[in-house]
Amino acid sequence: MSAARRIAEDGLLVALLFAAQVGLAFLPNVELVSLLVMAYARQLGRRVFSILMVFILLEGLLYGFGIWWVSYLYVWPILAGLSILLRKAGASPFAYGVLSCFFGFSFGFLCALPYLAGGPAAAFSWWIAGIPFDVVHGISNLVLALALFCPVCRVLQQIGSGWQ
Repeated sequence: MSAARRIAEDGLLVALLFAAQVGLAFLPNVELVSLLVMAYARQLGRRVFSILMVFILLEGLLYGFGIWWVSYLYVWPILAGLSILLRKAGASPFAYGVLSCFFGFSFGFLCALPYLAGGPAAAFSWWIAGIPFDVVHGISNLVLALALFCPVCRVLQQIGSGWQ
């Protein structure tokens, strides 16, 4: 694949991630980013990490580079890395749904880690206050992954025959 084609494809995949995030921002912790990250990781392998870095930069440019943004530097790559491991293990689409669910449940905990700069109590209180949102996040991730993971992967496979 030519470098120009890869840059164009990566740009479109970043744009899709970003549009999905911004488009659903009005729904607390209901998002398609987790689903897309898992599908990208399954179809593209390690190429997903460069796409994620541009997406994370765009998030900071739109919403500001607050302490929350620091967590995005590792949270999304963790999901991508786990998805790549599932791919190598030949996991079923249901396994990706379970991963997505657990990721949603643990999102607040993972994002609380930068708040340790304010002390353990700050991080702990931030995490505990967000648990209801994490429950919504985990359940909505599970439902979306079970419903859309296979169709999204099929579309990515059809449009990206030269990937990898």
